[in-house]
Amino acid sequence: MPHYTYKNQDITIDILMKIEHIVRILAEKHGKSFDEMLQQFYASKTFAALKNTESCMWAESAEFIADDFEREKN
Repeated sequence: MPHYTYKNQDITIDILMKIEHIVRILAEKHGKSFDEMLQQFYASKTFAALKNTESCMWAESAEFIADDFEREKN
């Protein structure tokens, strides 16, 4: 399991919960399964930015990050 920290604080659970929320939003919007959408999200630049805790994208709302994913795909 990945481990995420920001300024010496463990934020792993925050990021994992955020990923779950983002993928559920996207799966519902696109009529895809959670697993299918999760694989697409993992392959995105948006996910790469989310994993980089210094980018602070993890602090944005799930809806904002889902919109960022949509902009990346268009």
